[in-house]
Amino acid sequence: MPWRRQILEGLLGADLVGFQLGGGAQNFVRLVRQRVGHKTHRDLVYLDDGRTVRAGAFPISIDAQGFEELARSEGVEKRAAEIRDALGNPRRIFLGIDRLDYTKGIHARLRAFSELIVEGRIDVEDAVFVQVATPSRERVEQYRLLRDDIDRLVGHINGDLGKIGRPAISYMHSSYPREEMAALYRAADIMVVTPFRDGMNLVAKEYVACRFENDGALVLSEFAGAADELRQAWLVNPYDINGMKSALLEAFAADGRELNRRMRAMRKQVIAHDVAAWADSFLEELAAVRPSHGKTVRPAKRF
Repeated sequence: MPWRRQILEGLLGADLVGFQLGGGAQNFVRLVRQRVGHKTHRDLVYLDDGRTVRAGAFPISIDAQGFEELARSEGVEKRAAEIRDALGNPRRIFLGIDRLDYTKGIHARLRAFSELIVEGRIDVEDAVFVQVATPSRERVEQYRLLRDDIDRLVGHINGDLGKIGRPAISYMHSSYPREEMAALYRAADIMVVTPFRDGMNLVAKEYVACRFENDGALVLSEFAGAADELRQAWLVNPYDINGMKSALLEAFAADGRELNRRMRAMRKQVIAHDVAAWADSFLEELAAVRPSHGKTVRPAKRF
């Protein structure tokens, strides 16, 4: 990367440098040692002016309580039932919600789902894949080409595999308010989050927060930061289409007891490490690295 030394030196102006994952913090310390020449020890960087900079992992999270309360609301429950009814009340609804970006792996997941239908392992009478692609960088030519590519793929899949009133893919290129997102999370039986690379991916955590009945399944890319916390998801390599197909099929066929066991563990993780806990942790570390000089460092406000 051009100007990598300048970028590293600029980051060293902070007393605490936070990353989503521990590996990112370790990589930063290593690069500072190799490229800038400062002495380091574990997560600390010792500067020539006597300052010490700490690199730490602070995985971002969500307002878990807020999402659960929204999911429990009468309006969202009613809307979730309307969504299922509009889709023909299939046995299973798969859901993907992503910004329209080439890193999100939308093409690969839709291809994997369509191959399961072609192979007769999933029937369009039993399942539908709802894919929401939020508009992104519409003025950039590469993103317009990606949108056209996804549009063509969805058209081919529905034309070849869909039936009257039963499309294989229900595709929406639009943004939705928080309430509609919660309703989609409640309506969906299987959430599919399979980016090729993602710093965290809060959609996975939002889905888990909304599943207050401890049901539903999460198929999650091992290259998303959330995979480090949500180990009970069906973890997949998005570059491995056959592996993704196997995970989708396992989630599709999983019984209630298996779903309950996995979701209960993931919900415990998401609720215990919500955005308020994240902010408290960051402020505590900041206070430890740089004394407040008589000023009170207040914990994050609870939602």
